[in-house]
Amino acid sequence: MSGSKIPEILETYEADLLAEWHQELAASNARKGLIKEAELQEECREFLRLLRIAVQQGDLTNVQATAWKEVREMLMSVSRTRSQKGFTPSETAVFVFSFKQPLFKRLRQQLQDPIELGDVIWEATVLLDQLGLLTVEAHQKTREEIILRQQEEMMELSTPVVKLWDGILALPIIGTLDSARTQVVMESLLQKIVETGSAIAIIDITGVPTVDTLTAQHLLKTVTAARLMGADCIISGIRPQIAQTIVYLGIDLTGVITKATLADALLVALKQVGAAINRLPAK
Repeated sequence: MSGSKIPEILETYEADLLAEWHQELAASNARKGLIKEAELQEECREFLRLLRIAVQQGDLTNVQATAWKEVREMLMSVSRTRSQKGFTPSETAVFVFSFKQPLFKRLRQQLQDPIELGDVIWEATVLLDQLGLLTVEAHQKTREEIILRQQEEMMELSTPVVKLWDGILALPIIGTLDSARTQVVMESLLQKIVETGSAIAIIDITGVPTVDTLTAQHLLKTVTAARLMGADCIISGIRPQIAQTIVYLGIDLTGVITKATLADALLVALKQVGAAINRLPAK
């Protein structure tokens, strides 16, 4: 397979290829407002420069080889930037795939032997397809990272630790309590215990739709961790249905104070820290 012609074409006609490629990108880019023209031109120049270097010293059939490291890093950077700007995976891959037209056009002009032309075009196709798929994979990975980070931020926002009184914290839990969320809950509670020096933590599960064995285990882990930090826990929000479920499942809450409402739990906590609420006499 005659792969030597591709480095030669890239070297000799770099300026022409760059101009024609940029025209292809401009024609195919329906969302021009997402990226500046100067930025796009700079990306094209840098990619073509790195591509020319890589094809001169590397295997054109394996873009995972060491010679292609800088090309891969550059394309991953382009993909991350486009993903963050709102480009779709297809729109991101066009950055590489649109280079086929100017490159194939130049190959047809320079190669007269049909067999040689077919071999080189196939080689260029395999190469650019690999690079294009690399941009799609990098784009998808970036989107997954963004979604994961947003989920983590949402979990942190959905598990606020509130200081109710000197020495008393409240942790209202809303929604399902799974392993990942339990970790966030535990870290938030322990951090707040350290910051405030609180001795009592009220874990309110009024907003938890159901309690199963796994949920109860997660709650007990949180209670145990808080105790190790020197804080006692009170679980509030024990509705009749949840109480029946806990009894039915045989979940052992021995040693853990439970209350039906957050208000009831607060009264117990105030008593434990030596405080009390007194009603003012009616005027």
